[in-house]
Amino acid sequence: MRRALSLARRGLGRTSPNPTVGSVVVRDDQIVGEGWHQRAGEPHAEIIAIERAGHAARGATLYATLEPCAHVGRTPPCVDAILAAGVSRVVVATRDPDPRVDGRGIAQLQAAGVELTEGVLGEESRALNRPFFKHVRARLPWVTLKLALSLDGRVTAPGRRYLTGAAARRHVHRMRDHSDAVLVGIGTVLADDPQLTVRDVRGRDPLRIVLDAEARTPSAARVIGNDGRAVVFVREGADGGRTRALRDAGARVVEIPRADGGVDIRAALAWLDAHDVRSVLVEAGPTLAAALLRAAFVDEALFLYAPLVVGDAGLPALGGKLDAIALRESRVFRLGDDVAVQGLVPPD
Repeated sequence: MRRALSLARRGLGRTSPNPTVGSVVVRDDQIVGEGWHQRAGEPHAEIIAIERAGHAARGATLYATLEPCAHVGRTPPCVDAILAAGVSRVVVATRDPDPRVDGRGIAQLQAAGVELTEGVLGEESRALNRPFFKHVRARLPWVTLKLALSLDGRVTAPGRRYLTGAAARRHVHRMRDHSDAVLVGIGTVLADDPQLTVRDVRGRDPLRIVLDAEARTPSAARVIGNDGRAVVFVREGADGGRTRALRDAGARVVEIPRADGGVDIRAALAWLDAHDVRSVLVEAGPTLAAALLRAAFVDEALFLYAPLVVGDAGLPALGGKLDAIALRESRVFRLGDDVAVQGLVPPD
């Protein structure tokens, strides 16, 4: 199952709206086939593993990080392929919460006489697919907030474009590669003109999202790009000339209700979820970051601390009043000279 989980991780950021899944076929204590779900619409992990196992799948044990599907979607049911291959035992890490599955795959396998074991490394599998599980539960994407800051909690320092070093930036670019979308506010766009692309590692670019109530994003801003993968959320009734200019530049402009002097963040997240975005990496400035935390929209946080003290010359990391938050399941690790603290944000 650990091998199957390792395979599943290869699909991070590439399988939405589907979960990431890995599968291994074992016979006589030898792996005879393995695979992972690579993209939505392409074969599921179990199908690939069975095909690679060939005749050796008969009488073998199949390991799957998620319950095999029993319904027809873009691909045929995995349960049918497992039964046709003659697999005698299936080991499942965790059930698929999708109402079309949720125990049906397990029940069909057991009804057909397949020996079934459930719950092996289940927590690890659910952690790998937190965005998918949240989508099923709340119809909202998983939101990860990233902040790079000094030891005294500042996000800017005079004369420095970046607070953190190259290793931390590579880590963030890998996170972009693993995310469906990266989101910023208009303040970040106007102050930094970010690209929000993957450059320091090999990978693919996520959607680029801007919260911009008054449509102030310049049409020449780098975040717009020329690939049609920029979405700008503006308030209903925002200036028509500016919204037209953004559309002409290639951005998708989405009007949503106004809220708290900006746009309704929940409406923006719900729109993203409805458009198959399951994970959002937020690289916002202090105002938006604090607003997301106050509204309990953040599921996970990553704080990247540079070995630097800035003092009053720097901008505080979080703007406005904020109640204390104690991260859960936190871990601390080094990224070059920088120190990362990552953990889950408790629900409100």
